[in-house]
Amino acid sequence: MPAAREFLAAADAQHPLLVGIDVGGTNIKIGLVDDQGRTLAYRSIPTEADRGAPDAAERMSTTVTELCDDAGVDRADIVRAGLVTPGPMDLANGILLHPGNLPQWHNTPIRDLVATACGVPVRFANDANAAAYGEYWCGAGAAVASMIMLTMGTGIGGGIIVDDMLIEGRHGCGGELGHIIIDCRDDAPNNSLDIRGTLEGYSSSYGVTGRAEAALNRGDASSLRKRTGEGEELTPLMIAQEAEAGDQLALDVVLDTARYMAIGIVTAVHTIDPDAVVIGGAMTFGGAGHPLGELFLQHVRTEAKSRMFETLRDKVSIDFATLGSDAGYLGAAGLARREHQQLQQQR
Repeated sequence: MPAAREFLAAADAQHPLLVGIDVGGTNIKIGLVDDQGRTLAYRSIPTEADRGAPDAAERMSTTVTELCDDAGVDRADIVRAGLVTPGPMDLANGILLHPGNLPQWHNTPIRDLVATACGVPVRFANDANAAAYGEYWCGAGAAVASMIMLTMGTGIGGGIIVDDMLIEGRHGCGGELGHIIIDCRDDAPNNSLDIRGTLEGYSSSYGVTGRAEAALNRGDASSLRKRTGEGEELTPLMIAQEAEAGDQLALDVVLDTARYMAIGIVTAVHTIDPDAVVIGGAMTFGGAGHPLGELFLQHVRTEAKSRMFETLRDKVSIDFATLGSDAGYLGAAGLARREHQQLQQQR
């Protein structure tokens, strides 16, 4: 959340109002948002998962009231809330199944708990899908009709939007782009779900550090060896720092990551044929405006376009996301908005 965020004045808000709730293992981000995706008020509260989901739902409701007070609006102006959590989930029934970072919430009817506590209908979604929708609604994809987003971090998340529709799939697994197979060899690395040869297995944080560690174990020269030898943990941040300092092995790992990301992107592009691909998450090597981040992005573009249908090379943009950690709650609110609009049109 940018420290200097400017909030929209209530008098300038376009109704109806919506709430976006982004649940993580450590914090819950909650924003009060108008019909144009502009934030009137925002708060982050600790998840405190060990206190249970019903307790968290009540604290979400209290925070919504506080947001309305902060913004000077009537809580009755809120027509719907969007709620996003890590997966896996049963979207149709609003049940959080067994997320690794919320063990106390397994098999919880989280959608209905939050709807009852907050007193409004709730649109439930996967956090990576919601982040993609946030970027599509009011971020890097705001000017396009269709978009693919990949988030780089501990895993590789994804989201696909086509003509304002989030592709969630018949069984709630749509947009799981991290599990695209990019290597069919029997010795390809496994990912976090023990699936071999996936994009996540190569380009997630553990995929990046795993390749660097394998190179060090082969005896390849690198300044990383000195730092790990002194007891430092090998991390993507360390690899980025050493790449910036001129270490060739570290730079090769970063650029190899760009190549693997490009292979996954091309597979998704040839499946969806979108206007844009957006890359976000915590592991973009500095991201937009940072020399290593820009070098990483340029290599993704070059590799992807060299493998893409020629007719698409100048039509599909590849850029960094722009909303940062706000994408989740904004996407949650955006999905709630779309559901509200659909129901209004049916009446």
